[in-house]
Amino acid sequence: MDSQTTPMKIDVKIGTIHPDGNVRAYASVNLNDCFAIRNIKIVDSTKGLFIAMPSYKAGSGEYKDICFPVTKEFREQLNQAVFQAYDLVLTQNHEQNQRIAEMPTSDQMPEQNTGIQMAGL
Repeated sequence: MDSQTTPMKIDVKIGTIHPDGNVRAYASVNLNDCFAIRNIKIVDSTKGLFIAMPSYKAGSGEYKDICFPVTKEFREQLNQAVFQAYDLVLTQNHEQNQRIAEMPTSDQMPEQNTGIQMAGL
């Protein structure tokens, strides 16, 4: 086995964003274009945002992660990639909302004739 590690390619797509509640968004992650993880949650807690991996409820009532980073280094790399994608989407949404808010409303726009005008015969 090769002792050198290659950087992990992490592609993140942020799904639905929830401005209210504890779960702020869901993310999907593709690792090296060969392994996909769905339903990663971005959760807001009293200690700030954190990443919650997909999990199931065990018979004891405890939640167990279905998949998870094995090393501290990869956990940090994955968290960073997901948070960067989340921040990017929030920034894009904010900029889009600002552009919409700056657009003139219909009562501020000059009147335009949208009908077809034909020369008299």
